[in-house]
Amino acid sequence: MKEFILLMHGDSEGAETDDAWARYIASLKARGGFVGGSSIGAGAGFRKTGPAGPLSDSLTGFITLRANDLADARQCLEGNPVFECGGTVEIRELIKD
Repeated sequence: MKEFILLMHGDSEGAETDDAWARYIASLKARGGFVGGSSIGAGAGFRKTGPAGPLSDSLTGFITLRANDLADARQCLEGNPVFECGGTVEIRELIKD
């Protein structure tokens, strides 16, 4: 299986509840693909020389999961509180060296 990261953006149109997140995480665990995740707080960008590139102000959290492919990972959006409230969730494959 491959690993993917779901990047949640803070642009949802509705209210996400703790209960909705608990149900969603439980469903990922039951599926056997949940690896971990967290909310994301404020941060800063750094570059050795010159100004750092822009940061996304809308990232609010992430989840890492195991899935067969991008289509399988996409199916894991069902029940995601950000996605269900009309917000953006990016899915990126985590490349292993």
